[in-house]
Amino acid sequence: MAINILMVFFALYFIASFSALGFGLLFLLKEMFPEQDAFVIANNYLFYWIIGDLLMRFFLQKLPVMSVKPLLTLPIKRSTVVNFVLGKSALSFFNFLPLFAIIPFSIMLISDGYETSIILTWLFTMIIVVLITNFLNFIIEAFSAESELSFLPILGVVGTLFALNFFNILSMTSLIGGAFLAIASNPILILIPIAILVACYVFNFKTLIKKLYLDSSLKSKVTEVNAADLSWTKRFGDIAPFMQLDLKLIWRNKRTKSMAMLLLVGVLYGLFFYPQEIYREMTFMSAFIGIFSTGFFLINFGQFIPAWDSGYYKLLMSQNIKYEQYLRSKFILMVISVVLLFVLGIPYVYFGYKILIAHFAAAIYNIGVNTHVILWGGSFNRKKIELDKKAAFNYQGTGAVQWLIGIPLMLVPMGLFGLINWLIGFGAAIVFLIILGVAGIVFHKRLMKGITKKYLDSKYKMINAFSQDS
Repeated sequence: MAINILMVFFALYFIASFSALGFGLLFLLKEMFPEQDAFVIANNYLFYWIIGDLLMRFFLQKLPVMSVKPLLTLPIKRSTVVNFVLGKSALSFFNFLPLFAIIPFSIMLISDGYETSIILTWLFTMIIVVLITNFLNFIIEAFSAESELSFLPILGVVGTLFALNFFNILSMTSLIGGAFLAIASNPILILIPIAILVACYVFNFKTLIKKLYLDSSLKSKVTEVNAADLSWTKRFGDIAPFMQLDLKLIWRNKRTKSMAMLLLVGVLYGLFFYPQEIYREMTFMSAFIGIFSTGFFLINFGQFIPAWDSGYYKLLMSQNIKYEQYLRSKFILMVISVVLLFVLGIPYVYFGYKILIAHFAAAIYNIGVNTHVILWGGSFNRKKIELDKKAAFNYQGTGAVQWLIGIPLMLVPMGLFGLINWLIGFGAAIVFLIILGVAGIVFHKRLMKGITKKYLDSKYKMINAFSQDS
């Protein structure tokens, strides 16, 4: 319920933002490009809007198939059901949201003196392109659904198109912009996007009708199990069996495997900020980026401890094991990930030595403080997790704990770092983070005893919660 309320607020926020953009875009373009035609400039930027829309849909929009499964038990033709599914997808919020920007912008263009017939043709073309993107997304998902790294093909295609345009190999902005202007000037050309829309619809229809069976989810999937060599974990002594269990869980299950593969996001996170001089000058941001980048696995894996084991938590707790060993194995995995991500992020020194120093301090802070914070927060987890679901935008297992834990994990160190940096200087802020991290490392055993006691106190509450149907 809380997530649904939050999504409503997000929806209202985006509607307001898109509406403001629609009414204000013409004035912004005239101010930024006073000597050029604002309508032409807007069309040139449609390339970025299309690839951004396609990416957002891929990660957020799913075909509403499960909601029509009950219809398959009724005497209704499958073709009718498929048309209902595809028609329902056309009424998605993702298709209505762009209209809050497109329609106001069209009104502003007409009121500014642009020819009404041209703008109306352009408006209908934009609506058709929105629907094309809708059905194209489902085609891409159909081809990539079988892969664990299903997001790589779409990222590869979008990245290639962006690179072609960025390095002026093929001007996608001029190509897309010119196509929209040509259709707006020659209404007969609107038949081309209509033909593309029909083709996408027919392709989705043929693909879906082959898969829409009640027992389609009952087919057994045969896969080859590859046994990895985990003998290196034995050097960690009595926690080695738990580490092996966690590593197998990460590698053999869809959600944990997808989450581990997203480590690449942690490594490359700084590239969203550091190439821009404005962020390099905001030194307090380097602490936030460093903590998030080096702690990407720590945050994504650690916040769901012990829910990862919820499927067999009752069995695990019935064994003669020490709870501290169980938690220490999680701690060691998180520490290894922080060190690995820091090493992989060393090339960020290219943007300045201060960035590398900030990442080092953030890594120490993650090891000494955030590992303990995340383990302590895990003792409040009461949400079961299904490991066969994808990680991207999957909120199963997410509760109030996951939202609140972000305050001590990210906001507190970032705020303290920024305050000390402002009052004293960058060096003092770095030293402060390192001191906190070292203090956590020094008092690790004492902190782990307190955390272990908290888990033991919550043991039976977690067993009961994980035993419930999700």
